[in-house]
Amino acid sequence: MNLFLVVTFLFFAGSIGGWLIELVWRRFFSSNNPERKWINPGYLTGPYLPLYGFSLTIMFFLSLIDVSFIEKLWLQKTVLFIIMALSITIFEYIAGLIFIRGMKIKLWDYSRCWGNFQGIICPLYSFFWYLLSAAYYFLIHPRVQNWLYWFTNHLGFSFVVGLFFGLLISDFSYTMNIMNKLRKAAKESGIILRIENIQHQLRAIHEERKEKVHFWFSLKAEANSLREAVERFKINLENKG
Repeated sequence: MNLFLVVTFLFFAGSIGGWLIELVWRRFFSSNNPERKWINPGYLTGPYLPLYGFSLTIMFFLSLIDVSFIEKLWLQKTVLFIIMALSITIFEYIAGLIFIRGMKIKLWDYSRCWGNFQGIICPLYSFFWYLLSAAYYFLIHPRVQNWLYWFTNHLGFSFVVGLFFGLLISDFSYTMNIMNKLRKAAKESGIILRIENIQHQLRAIHEERKEKVHFWFSLKAEANSLREAVERFKINLENKG
């Protein structure tokens, strides 16, 4: 039961924490946001990114690995963080490949990064996972048991976590309906869509038509608008090619 609560809590914290990281990244650093606007990251509607939730739980389990057979302490930690980073990179690749093969959609694109593999993973972001693994190990992992104790003694917060998972499931069902429409449009156009670019094109279409641009519903649009966004994305690809 304790293990289940730990995993539940870490997935909750990682999903929301990752969303905040991506929110700041897209606001100040993303090349797909030249207007420097606040953009809801990811493909879901709510403030969570499951990839980070899964990654944080992976870090938790891997942090339990016994590397004491390595004599030097600094080398123990280095090897452990490399294992964490590589494991999350593999998970990231599998998740990205599932969406590309199944939905014809790229949730992220590292094609411009050095040493990238199929635009899904690259050394730079594996290094970021290494840094996040170290941050988790030193700042979060030692406090997991204390947080679990607090979690089990505050039923009100348990309700919040339960509500989070309920919203996540509903959100996923809603978003997959939109993804299926994009998948159909991508198949008709014979291209792989990049979700961040489609969000950008939809924002531009809404602004041109003087329609409200939704922060939370960045992919919400009529079927015609979705097709137009896909066509604009295809034209941009052809121009760049």
